[in-house]
Amino acid sequence: LSESLDALSVELDLETGIAGELQQHVHHVLHHELFLLNGVLNIGDSIPWLDWMDLQGYIKRMKKLSKMFDRFLEHVVDEHSERRGHEGESFVVKDMVDVLLQFASDPGLEVKLNREGVKAFTQDLIAGGTESSAVTVEWALSELLKKPEVLAKATEELDRVVGRGRWVTEKDMPSLPYVDAIVKETMRLHPVAPMLVPRLSREDTSINGYDIPAGTRVLVMVWSIGRDPELWEAPEEFMPERFLGSRLDVKGQDYELLPFGSGRRMCPGYSLGLKVIQVSLANLLHGFTWRLPDGVELSMEEIFGLSTPRKFPLEAVMEPKLPAHLYVEA
Repeated sequence: LSESLDALSVELDLETGIAGELQQHVHHVLHHELFLLNGVLNIGDSIPWLDWMDLQGYIKRMKKLSKMFDRFLEHVVDEHSERRGHEGESFVVKDMVDVLLQFASDPGLEVKLNREGVKAFTQDLIAGGTESSAVTVEWALSELLKKPEVLAKATEELDRVVGRGRWVTEKDMPSLPYVDAIVKETMRLHPVAPMLVPRLSREDTSINGYDIPAGTRVLVMVWSIGRDPELWEAPEEFMPERFLGSRLDVKGQDYELLPFGSGRRMCPGYSLGLKVIQVSLANLLHGFTWRLPDGVELSMEEIFGLSTPRKFPLEAVMEPKLPAHLYVEA
């Protein structure tokens, strides 16, 4: 499921537009290379005077990846620009790249957006939202396959609120508190990044008896916070019910639950990422029945790095349960 969830996340991140083109690129280039290189420990970062030697070869790989990504983004922008020129006055915006190009051609904008800016925004949308959304959805499905009773409650809520005649939309989410609770519980147990982006103390301070001098780099371990028995009842158990009727949210104001961080260095795309996760998971649960393949035991091992994906990709049997025409239209 990993590759399919990657492609789905990209398509939803960009509101359809380049997911088809990414089918052959996203898993190898993004999932295996971009996120690997972002999470490696580069000797040159710790010992700057060795940086020029590129002892591990990471800098060479980063430069190669940058060129590959640039060629791909050039193709995406060219394709969208050609469609815009070909359709003329009948042109209709279809995705986020179209929106960015529309901004770039607007002479009235106070801050001008050029071609490089369009490419940079597109890369940020892909790189920032692809793995994070896919990893969270994959963990949610894994936990639900382990707990069929929780899966049954979610599908019952979806059938009651949405019905079997259509797909779930973003507008349905406020009426799906149990699905929302599943997403929050997944983010508690399986935050995409085990540690938040580094902070720097601006002045001398003391926290819980630890002296932190000004200029110290501080890393917040959200993985441990989400499993702290002093903060959570039965922290190792997957229990979405703990969030029903609770005011705890993922918006950075509740320090027990910080999957997107908090403050000025909070993930700038958290709102989009959260919607992508919610709608993706809701439709996967609403549109299909789920079970493990016969004789397969579900492993819940994870890999720690820049993110925390499953050690082994999830394998599951999914069968359509909505009217056939909905899958054709989708």
